[in-house]
Amino acid sequence: MTTAQRAREIFARLRRRYPRTEPALNHENAWELLVATVLAAQCTDARVNTVTPELFRRWPGPAEMAEASQEEVEAVVRPTGFFRNKAKNLIAAARRVMEAYGGELPRTMAELTTLPGVARKTANIVLSNAFGIHEGVAVDTHAKRLSFRLGLTGSEDVLVIEKDLMALYPRQDWGEVNHLLVYYGRDVCQARKPRCGGCELADICPRAGVES
Repeated sequence: MTTAQRAREIFARLRRRYPRTEPALNHENAWELLVATVLAAQCTDARVNTVTPELFRRWPGPAEMAEASQEEVEAVVRPTGFFRNKAKNLIAAARRVMEAYGGELPRTMAELTTLPGVARKTANIVLSNAFGIHEGVAVDTHAKRLSFRLGLTGSEDVLVIEKDLMALYPRQDWGEVNHLLVYYGRDVCQARKPRCGGCELADICPRAGVES
């Protein structure tokens, strides 16, 4: 089986397992998804979802966040970890959205990645899920781990992994590829103890980097 054939089979099987895919981060619009994704760095989506209701109640959009005080935002986002840096980036990103983009979140990779705290992963998530624009594949910790274990890439560099996944899947599937890998990474192919015995991909998985 070639890598391309394995990639297609993985996608088909995971689609059957997860017929509906959507972000685990609760959001109502593109700005809220960007904020939640920034907060999710080194934090679980479940914890972020406990923080964002109050955050969005107090600062519902970039206009309000741009005027927020660092200390007040820190107090709300503290449970997500790295709260000082996250609060600083959110306020700075909001100010740039207001000053450079008239209060509207931009819709290109080049523009989104000029926002403080926003790199390719976050930009890909926002573009794909909020705007239906697929400029790349979001490679988070789950997508990185599964792509390597499943033999879809030989690299552990997120930029190389993203290019490899983009070459293996059609553009219209790029957003869904991330969701499927994330779901399966949480449910079965976990970091410390992958459940290989009950894995529906076991017969086509090279188990790269899996020690036991």
